[in-house]
Amino acid sequence: MVVLLDKSEIWFPDPCLAEPDGLLAIGGQLTVPWLLAAYSRGIFPWSADPITWWSPDPRAIIELDKFHVPRSLRRVLKKGMFTVTFDMAFEQVIRMCAEPFPGREETWITEPIIKAYVELYKAGYAHSVECWNKGKLVGGVYGVAIGGFFAGESMFHTMSNASKVALYFLVERLRERHFELFDIQMVTSVTKLLGAIEIPRTEYLDRLKRALEKSCEF
Repeated sequence: MVVLLDKSEIWFPDPCLAEPDGLLAIGGQLTVPWLLAAYSRGIFPWSADPITWWSPDPRAIIELDKFHVPRSLRRVLKKGMFTVTFDMAFEQVIRMCAEPFPGREETWITEPIIKAYVELYKAGYAHSVECWNKGKLVGGVYGVAIGGFFAGESMFHTMSNASKVALYFLVERLRERHFELFDIQMVTSVTKLLGAIEIPRTEYLDRLKRALEKSCEF
């Protein structure tokens, strides 16, 4: 059942009421309070016109202690061809994630989405990992951190393996800072190679609740 949300009140229905494709609600606002309320309930936005809110079942995650590093990626890491930074170029990363590429000519990361997540970054909840080569941004990933929970939103690369390297260092960061849940929403061919799995939404929501109780600093 898709619910229409009133802009005047921050409220979301039970995620378990989502449609089979994961669509839960339409409306509301793309502001920091709305986004924090959504992520804390296992919900995320996926378009801005109209604003749509989703909670798919099953849900994709990467188990932080089971992240798989293929031999090819190990070789790339050993070469040291990339410089990796954190939160140094958030807006650049999200704008690069919004760029079309073969097989995806349209993107859900439109200007209202970009502005909303930049505000979330300024508020200290959205973060980015940047991958550089010879001073040029060639890969990255961004997402949202609340407590011991991190939601990976999107990643990009303009140089082979750069997004995988960014994801590797993100996982290392989350491990070091004792995060508990790394949500990636849906499995892709790349994340499957790196160990992504799907779990039932009910299990995801239980794990999300525990993760939010932790106090972790990205």
